[in-house]
Amino acid sequence: MDLNKLRNIGISAHIDSGKTTLTERILYYTGTIHQFHDVRGKDGVGAKMDNMDLEREKGITIQSAATYCKWGENAINIIDTPGHVDFTIEVERALRVLDGAILVLCSVAGVQSQSITVDRQMRRYSVPRMAFINKCDRSGANPFSVTEQLREQLKHNAVLMQYPIGLEDKHVGAVDLLTRKAHYFEGEGGEIIRTEDCPEDIKDEVEKYRAKLVEAVADLDDEIAMAYLEGEPVTAEMLVPAIRRATISRSMTPVFMGSAYKNKGVQLLLDAVVSYLPSPLEMSYDALAMDEEETKVELEPTPDKPLVMLGFKLEDGRYGQLTYCRIYQGTLNKGDFIYNMSNQNKHKVGRLVRMHSEEMHDIDTATAGDIVALFGIDCASGDTFTDGNIEVTMTSIHVPDPVITFAVEPKKKDGLQNFSKALNRFSKEDPTFRVSRDEESGQTIIGGMGELHLEVYIERIRREYGVDVEVGAPQVAYRETITEQADFDYTHKKQTGGSGQYARVVGWLAPADEGEHYQFINNITGGVIPKEYQPSCDKGFQDSMDEGSLIGFPVVNVKAAIVDGNSHAVDSSDMAFRLASRAAFREAYRRANPVILEPIMKVEVESPEEFSGAVLGGLNKRRGMITGSRTRQGYAVVLADVPMSEMFGYSNDLRSSTQGKAEYTMEFSKYAPVPRSVQEELIKEYEAKRAEKSK
Repeated sequence: MDLNKLRNIGISAHIDSGKTTLTERILYYTGTIHQFHDVRGKDGVGAKMDNMDLEREKGITIQSAATYCKWGENAINIIDTPGHVDFTIEVERALRVLDGAILVLCSVAGVQSQSITVDRQMRRYSVPRMAFINKCDRSGANPFSVTEQLREQLKHNAVLMQYPIGLEDKHVGAVDLLTRKAHYFEGEGGEIIRTEDCPEDIKDEVEKYRAKLVEAVADLDDEIAMAYLEGEPVTAEMLVPAIRRATISRSMTPVFMGSAYKNKGVQLLLDAVVSYLPSPLEMSYDALAMDEEETKVELEPTPDKPLVMLGFKLEDGRYGQLTYCRIYQGTLNKGDFIYNMSNQNKHKVGRLVRMHSEEMHDIDTATAGDIVALFGIDCASGDTFTDGNIEVTMTSIHVPDPVITFAVEPKKKDGLQNFSKALNRFSKEDPTFRVSRDEESGQTIIGGMGELHLEVYIERIRREYGVDVEVGAPQVAYRETITEQADFDYTHKKQTGGSGQYARVVGWLAPADEGEHYQFINNITGGVIPKEYQPSCDKGFQDSMDEGSLIGFPVVNVKAAIVDGNSHAVDSSDMAFRLASRAAFREAYRRANPVILEPIMKVEVESPEEFSGAVLGGLNKRRGMITGSRTRQGYAVVLADVPMSEMFGYSNDLRSSTQGKAEYTMEFSKYAPVPRSVQEELIKEYEAKRAEKSK
């Protein structure tokens, strides 16, 4: 297959912007499906890409789904990702393996909190993108204002490529600013496109916006700039390659518009995907050689080079583990042997498939640029595979830490086996879903990105494994840190017949530099602590950070230094210095004014204006700090930073105080110290629990 004609794209957006509906229409117009269904369809079928019952019931996307289609001579691999921040890992891993993306925005709500998060993820993986302003048929639709928000809030060089023909209930199509041709979408499913000259009543506006488009491209392209300055006509043929270069270099974001639900504008968006987003040949991808220096190796998307591919997502399907892979270099054939670079295990490729949501289409071979799935390969998310002729590894996917935990156990003892199976499977599939055991209480603890995230997994354990789960009170993932410097001078001595233990460490603890979790500073001179024992001091300090002495949560942001010490020729050992460092850390920690940190969530609430007072009051009551508010077509949008511990049960409170008309999203923002009164309360609870256990 000609790689120039392949596009790997993702569709990402804030929750409820219409990503899944857009993907559904793309599949319909490309002939991949023969009828479309709506996300909250009254026919009970639900969208093709939402294949999990829970997704269809809740009307949200929980897992990213992969599919492929043909548009003209071009092949397009598409990943539809969730908008809800609790499932952020699905977006991370999709963007990690894609060459381009469509950022979907609602023409009424504009740039929302999750649009900002998704944009940040696209930047992290340097993904070129286009914007699609959806829902232009809705009351209050304003694509011009949304384009302005893209520029101001997301700092995109956003440029309109189309001018709407009517908005709200009068929205019938769009004028292409390059050709000045008007496109109307007709027929039952919008599949008939009528192309005419631009309507007279909007000609002046179209010319004004076309001039802005030419100006924006001229700023980025010398050829267009020359023609523009010399007053020559700038044609569509001249603009297309220049816009393509600007989009791929991420110096421009072309903006398209329409209404996926009303079947308008989707075909033109598909044309734009082919025209402006990169093929695998136009992207550069690096791997790291598995040598000590981890030298960068540039991968070439050609079929005849050694195979390199990344397993970016796991799913437990009907036939065992399904591993989604992106091939970056080389060719993969059914029956080939591949090697997992993380553990050097060798696997035979028994079955190779291309995914179409939950359907599988068998194929015999795949080459660089393809996104495929394999069966029965035991691996973890983010593992690199090669054919054994090259030893490299791809950089892994960014995985955020959990902010909330639940204690869980099956209601009936006979469900224990299935319960364990479910937890094993889900923690393997989703790196943000963590399972651990509290040694003191013997409870199983699950951690995740928010209440909805964990509730979905608890519901899946019930449905897919037939196990009813008892859930303990949610526990916030607190952290501890220090606020001042404190010195230590600690001697560890033990004499129990034969050789004893002896180690002395002198140094200090201080808050770490910004952005650092832990720093070890070795200022030992003159060999007072022999070289071979110095790493043991580092290990001892890190051991102590697993559990702080205030409430037993991990310690973060600490700098630990050793400046002096003593050793004994016979009695000193690695273990003696490790134990001495642990005790020295604990001693200094108490004097370094330790504080408890709590996760602060960025909360965005949208409600009718008449309830804005109730919304503000509710957030203030929960120790919320209002960071911004705006009104938009009778709706108030309030932004606030609220401690995670105060957000439990918020959805019920918000529903009751706004007659069910408000909705909110929240995502982790940062860690911040808890107020002194809350700290005292938490310490008291922790000490009471310890006293209870020691009885």
